[in-house]
Amino acid sequence: MASQVNSPLPPGFQLEQYRIEQQLSLGGFSIVYLATDHEGKPVAIKEYLPNSLALRKNGEIEPQIDEEHQAAFRYGMKCFFEEGRSLARLMHPNVVRVLNFFRANGTVYMVMQFERGRTLQDFIQRNKGHIKERFIRGVFTRMLNGLREVHAHKLLHLDIKPSNIYLRNDGTPVLLDFGAARQTLAQDQPMLKPMYTPGFAPPEQFHDREHLGPWSDIYSTGAAMYACLAGVAPQRSDERLKKDLMEPAVKRWAGQYSPHLLETIDWCLNLDPLQRPQSVYALQKELLARTRFVAEEAPSTLFGRVVHRLRALTGKA
Repeated sequence: MASQVNSPLPPGFQLEQYRIEQQLSLGGFSIVYLATDHEGKPVAIKEYLPNSLALRKNGEIEPQIDEEHQAAFRYGMKCFFEEGRSLARLMHPNVVRVLNFFRANGTVYMVMQFERGRTLQDFIQRNKGHIKERFIRGVFTRMLNGLREVHAHKLLHLDIKPSNIYLRNDGTPVLLDFGAARQTLAQDQPMLKPMYTPGFAPPEQFHDREHLGPWSDIYSTGAAMYACLAGVAPQRSDERLKKDLMEPAVKRWAGQYSPHLLETIDWCLNLDPLQRPQSVYALQKELLARTRFVAEEAPSTLFGRVVHRLRALTGKA
């Protein structure tokens, strides 16, 4: 079955105790809605609806699934439901909060806390070529706090990219849209095309899926940092394996950012999983290593003043 466009649930539709307000996004795997709960509070609801397996026509509620795709659809639905169950156990300010998950209309829904802000992708597009090192270090260090919590629960994200890093209005990052269910679905059902994001997926996600691990999310994090500088994703890792045309960060942005940050990005983007940081902690340590110097470069910022004050108090000024 060729991929098709699924019709979203209409505004005003009552879904359990939630009222659909509008569609927020439509992807190949799911539809995300803005809804309100019984108290009128906004929530985001993700509906499992892979467009390569299921079709919901305009005016319909339940999707149509051909007999040949029933098993794959049901298996993916089970994975999506398990993902909701796993994410509901995570309580971290830098990870999207799953409030509820349930079955209805022949599919599964995941209810998440609605956050106000914009994606890192939006920020990159609006500030192309003008993103400061201090911003990159701050956003990714805090995002990695959330990823550490994910890995501590024996989960992988597997879809880290700027459009899945949400910046609240106060600037704090939140990890969105885990790809774990999609990856399981793609791995166990060969009739489905793999679901990954070219440019951000590590090479093992294409052809060596038994060796996925924390280092896989670290490759994607490096690609997201690279995109902050380039404005676009780096060359696809599967293509890099054949002919690596990606210009290393240390060369491409020499003199514009500290050598240390550029080396850290290139370290994350190593094609060999064993040559990357092996844990989120190892990467965080590197991103935090220069905060003292970054603060010195901008003593007028609140962060800079705090660091200078602390150094003065400890006699290290």
